[in-house]
Amino acid sequence: MSLLIFFVFLVVIIWAFECFYLRGGRPAAYPAPTDPDSLCVFASGQQSGPQQKAVINTVKELVSQISVAVHNHQLKKARVIFDSISDGRKYVSEFLPTAAGGVPAEWVMAPGAAPDRRVLYIHGGGFIMGCPKSHRTITSKFSEISGCSVLAIDYRLMPEHKHSDCVADCRAAYQWILENGPSGPGKTRQLFVGGDSAGGNLALSLAAWVRDNKLRAPDAVVALSPLTDITFSGASIRQNESTDIMLKPMMGVLNKLPQFIKSWWVVWTYHVRPGNPVASPLLGDLSNLPPTLVQASEAEMLLDDARRYVYKARASGSPAKLQTWAGMVHIWQIFDPHLPQAVEAWREIGKFLAAPVAVK
Repeated sequence: MSLLIFFVFLVVIIWAFECFYLRGGRPAAYPAPTDPDSLCVFASGQQSGPQQKAVINTVKELVSQISVAVHNHQLKKARVIFDSISDGRKYVSEFLPTAAGGVPAEWVMAPGAAPDRRVLYIHGGGFIMGCPKSHRTITSKFSEISGCSVLAIDYRLMPEHKHSDCVADCRAAYQWILENGPSGPGKTRQLFVGGDSAGGNLALSLAAWVRDNKLRAPDAVVALSPLTDITFSGASIRQNESTDIMLKPMMGVLNKLPQFIKSWWVVWTYHVRPGNPVASPLLGDLSNLPPTLVQASEAEMLLDDARRYVYKARASGSPAKLQTWAGMVHIWQIFDPHLPQAVEAWREIGKFLAAPVAVK
């Protein structure tokens, strides 16, 4: 009997450690903002049009090739395939290699981009793939619509490096861009931070770090379908599995794991506690943050990561707004100008960046 009691006690201790320390407990729920401008759903009648079908076919083929390479333990091949998403595109921007505080990067400059108006852009790719080349469609468009010089960083990737290395590279690049532009040393007049998916995670985490360390805050942050909670507690992680053709292969596997195993998988993979706000921005203090625009698809698994982040930020007094599109693939903005909804999303980003102080 004493052995049974000891075993039950041990199980309870392990469960409590995982639930309250690793995950930090259940994330609090926040109500939807009442301000109609803070939430906007876009649903055009072209969701099933030829452009959308072409995008879906492109994504399916890309995901299939990457999945095969990853399954065969060919990560380098998977990265090459992922980076090819930008192949064949024509750009108006100029791409200039640089080093941002020791972090490899490139300046992306559309015609007329001002050297003292800057964007720090952090690419997505699940922390294991992606580079400035893979996201040139996004960074070039960012420069076009904002009139800024965009710094796209090539931060260290997992699993060769830890999640903390990804974070450290973003912080180093941010400090560097405050004092350096494409023309050399010089303070920034206007600064934005952007990122998508895993890069959106890093961008939102960076914004909180900048606040806590009393650095010059970005004028605004744009996060495209960000991962904000690596405890993976959002309802859409499961509910949208069947409609998310891009994230399903990886995140669908996680859905099959018990939460206890999932938490330890995060510790093993990311080398960080899943409830740590540095890795899960949703779980941190979201007060006193810069104006933030979050875009997501109603069909993707990270919808609730985006939604809950904005709800909490608004409840914490920070100026944040959420825009969602019906039926889009994860990071559909990268298919500009071929996809009408991507054109629409960039138009909204342009309006947001034109008057970030007006966002309430």
